[in-house]
Amino acid sequence: MTEILGEQFVLDDGTVRVEASALAAVLREVRVRGVRITETVGTDALPSHGCGIVLSPWPNRVADARWQLDGKTQQLDVTDVARGGAIHGLLRNTAYTLRHRSDEVLSLGATIHPQHGWPFLLETSVTYALEDDGFSVTHGVRNRSDAPAPWAVGAHPYFRVGEVPTDDLTLHVDAGVRLELDERLNPVAEREVTPGEFDLRQGRSLAGADLNVAYGMLANRDEPGEIARLEAPDGSATQVWADPEFRWLQVFTPDDFPGESGVGRAVALEPMSAPPNALNSGIDLIWLEPGERRELTWGARHLPAA
Repeated sequence: MTEILGEQFVLDDGTVRVEASALAAVLREVRVRGVRITETVGTDALPSHGCGIVLSPWPNRVADARWQLDGKTQQLDVTDVARGGAIHGLLRNTAYTLRHRSDEVLSLGATIHPQHGWPFLLETSVTYALEDDGFSVTHGVRNRSDAPAPWAVGAHPYFRVGEVPTDDLTLHVDAGVRLELDERLNPVAEREVTPGEFDLRQGRSLAGADLNVAYGMLANRDEPGEIARLEAPDGSATQVWADPEFRWLQVFTPDDFPGESGVGRAVALEPMSAPPNALNSGIDLIWLEPGERRELTWGARHLPAA
């Protein structure tokens, strides 16, 4: 089969195995002691539903593919044709290049060049590292422009707990607010999370779940900590953690995901440093001075049953 995702990379210390590819620095699969904690991306097709890709210099979408910079309208390319927006940043069709590789660390880099609606030059990197019972992902950026540049970052992993069907899992997200969306999935209001359909604080079964929600005011944001946890019936779990700068989490549960056992429900838990449409709202955007560099880290681990 043709490996259209470009160069393939594997980290494996005998406990944790991480597979990645060059295109969009896609996270193809993670296993901990043989237990699969992410959905698997094949090498012969583009990642379905954005599975495993890096989202930079913005996560999620920009409404109408337009935003304002110093009073001037910036027109991005429309990449979500059905909804007329720009989605998932500017690197989803870019092959990252190898910067560093060791037995336990892989660092890939990609340049965001000036283009339609984006007058900045950014050098970005993604570093995958093996950790105890899991892995970490560090997103780096340097502004090589002559002017301050906005930046936000996210990732689009789909998580599992071994081979347990998604409908049999329980999802925990301790969040204080969620974004209400219009019919084109653009945010229109911030709502307090109250008991009901969108409340994941005490855990919710994913059986029949139909979620596409950005959550904010995540707990444990003073230091790196849990932002989501998927639990299986036997008590084993996949825990997602992140640096405090990841203030948002997108939860997405499509029922048409092409998994290894057939088409069905999957769950994306997407760490985001800013919410959808941040280029317009300005919420949690990071403004980088010329030459400034930043790094943000998230990760996941497998928690065995007690």
